[in-house]
Amino acid sequence: MGGMVEAGVWAAELESLFGRVAGRFLRVDLRWRMRGYVRGLLAPVARKNSWQLAEWAGHRDPAGMQHLLAGARWDADVVRDDVREYVGEKLGPDGVLIIDDTGFVKKGSMSAGVGRQYTGTSGKIDNCQIGVFAAYATSRGRALVDRELYLPKAWTADRERCRAAKIPDERAFATKGELAKAMVTRTLAAGLPAKWVSADEAYGQEWKLRRLLEELGVGYVVAVPKSQQVKSLAGFWRIDELIAQAPEDAWQRISCGDGAKGPRVYDWASARLPVIGFFDGDEPTHHRWVLARRSLTRPEEIAYYFAYAPVTCTVADLARVAGMRWAIEECFQAAKNECGLDEYEVRRYPGWYRHITLAMLTHAFLAGLAADETAKGAAETTPPAESSRSPWQRSVGSWTLSGPAPGPESLHESTH
Repeated sequence: MGGMVEAGVWAAELESLFGRVAGRFLRVDLRWRMRGYVRGLLAPVARKNSWQLAEWAGHRDPAGMQHLLAGARWDADVVRDDVREYVGEKLGPDGVLIIDDTGFVKKGSMSAGVGRQYTGTSGKIDNCQIGVFAAYATSRGRALVDRELYLPKAWTADRERCRAAKIPDERAFATKGELAKAMVTRTLAAGLPAKWVSADEAYGQEWKLRRLLEELGVGYVVAVPKSQQVKSLAGFWRIDELIAQAPEDAWQRISCGDGAKGPRVYDWASARLPVIGFFDGDEPTHHRWVLARRSLTRPEEIAYYFAYAPVTCTVADLARVAGMRWAIEECFQAAKNECGLDEYEVRRYPGWYRHITLAMLTHAFLAGLAADETAKGAAETTPPAESSRSPWQRSVGSWTLSGPAPGPESLHESTH
C-alpha cells in the first residue's frame, strides 16, 4: 500500500509539472513528445539520447525526439523560467544562488562551443563543451535553475562556423564570468528568493560580479585564490599573507553544514574589512569580510573567501553559506547520473539548450519530491578570546582589519 501511495504522489507531481510547462508547446504532438522525453530521462534507460529515449517511449524511430530538440518551435528559455519558478516555490525563500561550470566531453569539432579546454569533469584539458550553471539551494534541497553554453573565441570569431551550428549572429564572445553575471542578474530580477550568492574562486575573483551583488543588496560568500589582493592596515596584502598574520585565537571551529559523513567541521578565521564610504554611505547595512577555512587534519590546506553580509550576520552564518557551494556539485552529479544531463548527442546550439533545459526540468521534479527533507542546523560556535596582534584588531565581538578606507580612485580589480 505504501508503494502505491508513493507512486501516486510521484505521478501527481509529475502531471502538475507537465501542466505548468504544457503551454510552451503549442502543438499537441510536441507536448506528448516532451512528456515522453522527460519520462525517459527519469527512466532506467542505459544511455539517454534520442535513440534510446524513443525506443523506451515505444516509437519506431528517433525522428520525433530529434525534431523536439532540433526543429520544433518552442522556446527553451521560457521553459527555463518555468523551472526556476517551480524550484523557488518548492525549495522556499532565503536560499543560496550558486554559480559553477561543468564540462561535457565530446568527440570531433562540430558540436557548438566544443574545443580543447580544461574541465573539472575529466580533471584535464579535454575536447569538450563547457556549460556555466546556476543552482538554487536551501535547507529543503537544491536544483539547477539556469544555464549558458560557453563559446570560446575560436568559435565566436568564425561566424560561418557559428551559423553552421545554428549559433545566433548576436551571440558574441563572453567570458564565463560575464555569463555568470548575466545569469545572476536575470535570476534575481525574475524574483528567485535568493538571499545569498556563492561561487568558487574562478568566479569569486570577478570584481564586477561582486560589485553587482553589492549594488543589488545581495549577500555573497565567494572563494578567491590565495594571491587575491586585500586592502589592510599595512596597505595591499595577498589574502594568504594576511590570514597568516591572524592570531591563533582568531580561528573558530565551526560546522559549515552536514555532509555524507556528518557535520563538515573546519577551523575558520574571519575579519571585517574597512567600510568604503563612497559605496556604503554613513550607515552601512552590510559589512565586507575576509574569511579562511582550514582543514582540521591537514592544516596547511586553507581556502580563502571574500564575503558581503548584513551587519547582523555572524561568522557561523558565513561558514554556512560557504558550505552551501557544494550543492551545485551535487546537482551536477544527480542531473548527470539520474537525468541524462550529459548524455545528449546533439551538435547544434539550440539542441544543447533544449536538452539541457529538459534535463533541468527533470532534475527539478526530483528536487521537488524531496523538498520536504530538512537540513540539520549548523553547529554552535564558541566566541574567540581577546588578542591584540596587528593588523588584526577586536571590535564589538569580531575581528576587524582597520585602516584608511580607499577612495573611489583607488578601487580597482586588485581590491575588494
